[in-house]
Amino acid sequence: MLENYFPILLFILVGLAIGIGPMLLGWVLAPNRPDAEKLSPYECGFEAFEDARMKFDVRYYLVAILFILFDLEIAFLFPWAVVLEQIGAFGFWSMVVFLAILVVGFVYEWMKGALEWE
Repeated sequence: MLENYFPILLFILVGLAIGIGPMLLGWVLAPNRPDAEKLSPYECGFEAFEDARMKFDVRYYLVAILFILFDLEIAFLFPWAVVLEQIGAFGFWSMVVFLAILVVGFVYEWMKGALEWE
């Protein structure tokens, strides 16, 4: 019974070796010669003038989440378009309902001002 799981264990071990091996190899073989330039903070060629933990406006995160949401929903259109002839009218109208819900959500966000940036 346990011999059935050996390929999975082997796959995990090879994956860990491929992921951790180069990092360990670089850590062991890389020269360690720090100087002031290497240890200085880099931000576009000049010294940092603000704290890196500054607060962002919540609208930044909202726009990012909305982009991911709509991007993933649009990704459902590609497999649907490939099999459109095979799924028939039911599949077509199911996607029309899906897109209608998507459009209603987009219009709602637009009217609420979620896509506005100052």
